[in-house]
Amino acid sequence: MDINQLITIVKKKIQSEISIEELKIEDKSFLHKNHKTHQDGKFHLKISIKSDELRSISKINSNKKIYKILSEELKTYIHSLQILIS
Repeated sequence: MDINQLITIVKKKIQSEISIEELKIEDKSFLHKNHKTHQDGKFHLKISIKSDELRSISKINSNKKIYKILSEELKTYIHSLQILIS
């Protein structure tokens, strides 16, 4: 899977499960190319979400919700996930 396919899947999954006003997903894999644990086909994503729904619950629970939604992608294609909620 390439990064564009992954971003499309992640967007669709998040949008179908969470009420959001704004969603931005960035590939940050290039920052980790020289790390020992870097693996081709595993991506580092930064997700910025503007959502009243997520702001209404604790940061821990909002992150858990996102991790649950993306559980399959985290097992297979995502090495690291940075989540920013506003």
